[in-house]
Amino acid sequence: MHADKLTTLLPEVVAIAKAAGAEIMDVYSGGFEVETKGDGSPLTIADRRAHALIEKRLTALSPSIPVLSEESRQIDYLERAAWPMFWLVDPLDGTKEFVKRNGEFTVNIALIAGIAPCLGVVYTPAQDVTHSAATGCGAYRQHVADRPEPIRVRAYRDGPATVVASRSHAGDALQAFNERLRAHSGEIELRSMGSALKLCLVAQGEADIYPRLGPTSEWDTAAAQCVVEVAGGRVVDRFDVPLRYNKQSLLNPWFLVYGASDFKWCELVDGLEE
Repeated sequence: MHADKLTTLLPEVVAIAKAAGAEIMDVYSGGFEVETKGDGSPLTIADRRAHALIEKRLTALSPSIPVLSEESRQIDYLERAAWPMFWLVDPLDGTKEFVKRNGEFTVNIALIAGIAPCLGVVYTPAQDVTHSAATGCGAYRQHVADRPEPIRVRAYRDGPATVVASRSHAGDALQAFNERLRAHSGEIELRSMGSALKLCLVAQGEADIYPRLGPTSEWDTAAAQCVVEVAGGRVVDRFDVPLRYNKQSLLNPWFLVYGASDFKWCELVDGLEE
């Protein structure tokens, strides 16, 4: 899609994400029940309300572009494979953080062209912070109604590194990765964060690396991947190949998110079991 069209779409999608965030915060401010989905992950009425609003508003915005959401019905791969473009949505990323009431949850909306994100919005309703980007249009962070500020990844050369990790997911592989990095750099700073905010920390130059050595789905990463890539960073699998979308399986492989660097991050994953 041409950059001019993306420039027009981006503020519309930001507005939709913020409207979904208002639905989420309406639930967040009161009491709510927590259900458990088939995969063991939590689900609340906030997920459902945000999904309904986003699906309705995106369909009105672009009737010819289908919407695939975490809370959608399952869509057969043969149907999805014929889509040249589609919206990929996580209406409430970080439901565990929502339930814990720590504010680290987001609304994620991405536009996928072919197999790659070309537009992404990550909205954090508890802080009223928006990260947004589109190919050829720049990457931005906006707090409340302030003017959007351009963001850029930082360059890691050598020495102390800042590693961002999941607040709710850790494991032996991540510990091994950190030990290998510590042996190289001598010192690492660990920052824990929920939802897509981990990728956004790299995009805005506050972290060097986010290793996700555990399960995620395509809707967890697409919007933030666009923000990272437009900000000059990379979101890659263990073989340094960018994450791709609309696969037969909607699960992501292990991935690494890093800024401007010639450092061989993927070598720190060699030999670790996925």
